[in-house]
Amino acid sequence: MLQLRIVKPLNTFLTMLALIISPTLHALESDRDQPIYVAADRASIDDNTGITVYSGNVDISQGSMILRGDRVELRRDTQGNVDQIISDGAPAYFEQQPSEEQAVTIATGDQLDYAVGKQILKITGNAKVTQGGDEFTGARINYDMDKALVDAFSDAKSDKRVRMIIQPRGDSGS
Repeated sequence: MLQLRIVKPLNTFLTMLALIISPTLHALESDRDQPIYVAADRASIDDNTGITVYSGNVDISQGSMILRGDRVELRRDTQGNVDQIISDGAPAYFEQQPSEEQAVTIATGDQLDYAVGKQILKITGNAKVTQGGDEFTGARINYDMDKALVDAFSDAKSDKRVRMIIQPRGDSGS
């Protein structure tokens, strides 16, 4: 498996990339104060384990955040806070507007696994993140928000490689 590892010395590149794939870190301030709306064909809540499973055309929204999947699992810690969100779909879909000045960020993949407390988002299977015209794809993308570390992986079983499209950022002064 090929791996692209991006580390802190690449400040300009990393800053741009972080803006593309950190929707929950740079979300609209008002999002967290909005109610959460959930719609699904089925819901199963287990208070003993702290796991809630929504299945069948799941739509979850809160402010500018939209999460869709065929199956979404919310895991709560011992204090009752959501600790992990796992969304499976064809594809699983996440959308959020980072700020009023920025375009909506969209992440899709066969599975999205967000460890809320650790601030780690794992996108597996046809992983793709877009913002505006920028696009980042691979078989798997791991993003550690606290460490500003991105690991993107290709698929060794096919010719699918890690790919990026970065649009020009306005007038270069010429």
